Amino acid sequence: MTPNSKVQFIIFDTILPAEAFMKRWKEYTRSSNSDADVTLQQSDRNGAFRYIAGHRFAHEEVQFVFEKGRPSSRIPRESIKSEVAGGYSILQAGRLSDTGPGERKIFAFITDPAIDLGVYKELSQGGELNIYEPYYQNCKYSFILEYFVKSKPAQRLVEQLKNLEIADAGVYKECKIPKDLNTPEKEKAFGVEYKIDRLQFQGLAQEEIALLKVSESGF
Repeated sequence: MTPNSKVQFIIFDTILPAEAFMKRWKEYTRSSNSDADVTLQQSDRNGAFRYIAGHRFAHEEVQFVFEKGRPSSRIPRESIKSEVAGGYSILQAGRLSDTGPGERKIFAFITDPAIDLGVYKELSQGGELNIYEPYYQNCKYSFILEYFVKSKPAQRLVEQLKNLEIADAGVYKECKIPKDLNTPEKEKAFGVEYKIDRLQFQGLAQEEIALLKVSESGF
């Protein structure tokens, strides 16, 4: 990841542990280059799990595709709730690499655009912090915070964050992603597609995102 990267965040909620979730992960249709730079992290939530996928792009104009493919059988299976949180740019880059040994990530989601980010920066406790702000129109969150901290103080930081004005926070560990995620057949389908259009206004240098096509498929 670079400071100019754009990140598409997708959130999954399910009771499936990592190994079983990875098998279902392959059923999603995605754009051909969406897994070139992607991280997937898992949070344990009292018997259930939340996964956050971060698909990173270096180009200013991208097409992002991610949708649930057709099930391979009619046998009932545990459901996975998926949600596209939107596309974000990096407001503050504290760490551009993945977690190291003995480290965990903490994601915190903020909906108030007028929040004082200084308060959250002070909570990093010697760790590192990435702050993401909306790049696409209609993103779900005003800010996404990604802390890199040692495993031991991670839960304490989550409790501190929950005392502030956030929508959600949790401790996450990174998952290993299978390399054979895409197939030519899957790449033909388009589910959620976003494209960036630069619009210039008189007296303004403002980037706006045109949502060209949205077609979401659920379970």
